[in-house]
Amino acid sequence: MQTKTILVVDDDPNIRDVICFALQKASYSHEIATNGKEALDKVVLCAPALIILDIGLPEMDGLDVCRELRKTSEVPILFLSARDDEIDRIIGLELGADDYVTKPFSPRELIARVGVILKRYAAPQVDQNNETPQLKQGLITLEKDERQVKIDDAEVGLTAIEFEILSALMSRPKIVFTRERILEKAYRDNIHVSDRTIDSHIRNIRAKLGSSGCNDAIETVHGVGFRLGPCENAG
Repeated sequence: MQTKTILVVDDDPNIRDVICFALQKASYSHEIATNGKEALDKVVLCAPALIILDIGLPEMDGLDVCRELRKTSEVPILFLSARDDEIDRIIGLELGADDYVTKPFSPRELIARVGVILKRYAAPQVDQNNETPQLKQGLITLEKDERQVKIDDAEVGLTAIEFEILSALMSRPKIVFTRERILEKAYRDNIHVSDRTIDSHIRNIRAKLGSSGCNDAIETVHGVGFRLGPCENAG
């Protein structure tokens, strides 16, 4: 018996029924939402393991829902779309979606994709009570205990605040961090710091990592904040 809850977000009751029946048959528990606002509320209430999210929702569409979720959550998202539009697909994946299915779809294929996504997310999880002492992304390795950052084998000198910011981003690589959230992670004493100060720290981290051979370590998500990049650019 599956214990993971899947949130199904679609305004079409027929589509919802098909998806929910398929999930039930595969022994997944599920919750439903019929619009974007309800979806955001349900995420808080039921903490789903995965969201099946229709792009073409009324008022607040699926892309907007995804944007809001990615400010604070890395919950896996499987998009549904009534059209095979490459622009929607690209935007959805860039926003942080995990997969994309076009209507009409095979319920069996949908369940298979759900299983693949859940397995992908379950594999790297560690005990939440014990933080991983080493974080890796592309060329970058961060050692929490030694408070060292290396690109390949070359150490990069970061200040304490810069180290905390990079550590926060690397700890949650799929999350877009708002400036407020970066403040919470990097400044543990509730010090009041301006957005400009955070931007300056981000610029300094980028410059130091860039001069050591990694120019794509931190991405700007305009209007939201920052997230970890692929850290693979050695140019």
